[in-house]
Amino acid sequence: MKNYLREKVAFSLKSLGISPDVTISFEKPRQPEHGDLTTNVAMLLARSLKRNPRQLASEIIAHLEIDPALIDQPEAAGPGFINFRFTDRFYHHQLGQLLAHEGSFGRSTIGKGKKTMVEFVSANPTGPLTVGHGRGAVFGDTVANLLEWTGHDVTREYYFNNAGRQMRVLGDSVRLRYLEILGQAVTFPEDYYQGAYIKDIAQHLYDQHGSTLSDEQPEGRFKEQAEREIFAEIKGTLKRLGIEFQSFYNENSLYETGKIKLIIETFREKSLVYDKEGALWLRTEQLGREKDKVIVKSTGEPTYRLPDIAYHVDKFRRGFDPMIDIFGSDHIEESLDVLAVLKALGYDTDKVKVLIHQFVTIVQDGETVKMSTRKANYITLDELIAEVGADVVRYFFLMRSMTGHLNFDLDLAKQHSDENPVYYLQYAHARIASILRNAEQAGRRYVPQTVQLELLKMPEEVSLIKTLLLLPEVV
Repeated sequence: MKNYLREKVAFSLKSLGISPDVTISFEKPRQPEHGDLTTNVAMLLARSLKRNPRQLASEIIAHLEIDPALIDQPEAAGPGFINFRFTDRFYHHQLGQLLAHEGSFGRSTIGKGKKTMVEFVSANPTGPLTVGHGRGAVFGDTVANLLEWTGHDVTREYYFNNAGRQMRVLGDSVRLRYLEILGQAVTFPEDYYQGAYIKDIAQHLYDQHGSTLSDEQPEGRFKEQAEREIFAEIKGTLKRLGIEFQSFYNENSLYETGKIKLIIETFREKSLVYDKEGALWLRTEQLGREKDKVIVKSTGEPTYRLPDIAYHVDKFRRGFDPMIDIFGSDHIEESLDVLAVLKALGYDTDKVKVLIHQFVTIVQDGETVKMSTRKANYITLDELIAEVGADVVRYFFLMRSMTGHLNFDLDLAKQHSDENPVYYLQYAHARIASILRNAEQAGRRYVPQTVQLELLKMPEEVSLIKTLLLLPEVV
């Protein structure tokens, strides 16, 4: 409709002998009484034409040739706005088009031919997914759904670090619990993983191997078993949330395939790194960042930035454009460093879109639930899904902007009242389904082509139609 009105306004200006040197744009008025669309083109032209904008708006309206079946008489308003109000007949016709699409209304092909990656969750397999991971999971999956809806060829990818200190600590945590099962006295460090799931993994190893692993190193079967079991649980949790990934990419593969070695060589060739006090430093300060960053410690252990850069280089190698990264707010600084280095290496960083989500706080009985991942004192995403259901979890994670902190009110999420927006929607859907079911039982089967849409004239009905028709524009 905007294109239709743009053509009509342009033709009206031509009839007045005016060649518009401004963009003819339309916006939804803030107040419903001002109509459905408004344009300020008369105000934009008035200054160069040395005309009264309100009078110019009236003249534009007088020369408009529009279909009265679609649009009521336009009106000049305020200092020179032109307001348009669509007829009920127009909305009934549009609703008919929506019904004719049978579930594909709003779908487009603007992303056709684009090989797009959405990387999200990317939690290390050191424990169950938390509610914080859940927000990123739902956000990322929704972004991927929208991109698919607009024609993109989307790959959902889960990247995880399985080669660093955290994984060694995980393996050693399982080893110590295994030794406890064998009856040995051990000192369990406070910063090791404390959850009951660690004891479960140790018990599984004992059930399979007895006491034969007592001399095994943490990086061996203990780490491998922990990674395997935890990742299986993570995949199950995501599936219960309706999320499935096409690709899982692990940090260790970057070392095994020589990509880490190659990126370090590239850094040296381009003088992007230097050695200092036994560590390898990245010249991020000369790239516009606050200070230089260590990418290989004096112990020889790499920091997260090194494999993350190599991983993104591989994304470019695989031909993705665009690449969407969904990160928690604790990754902001690191992601900016990665982008700066990629640009220095000659990659087009406009192809990388980093979307940041803030943290989640669980509120119960009006109090914030205090959580600690390392101490296993937290509500897992699985527990949250079991408590309120996957649909409620997804809706609550999406009903606030990702850029703001989210207080997940557990009591509200469980309420069966209009205060709970998910319950309200589910109840409305159930009522509608019941009406259609009763009608079919009475021999009045729903046939879209025979529906008398012109009967929908109440303000609430027309308002709902208007909201439905916003979908293509919103997407």
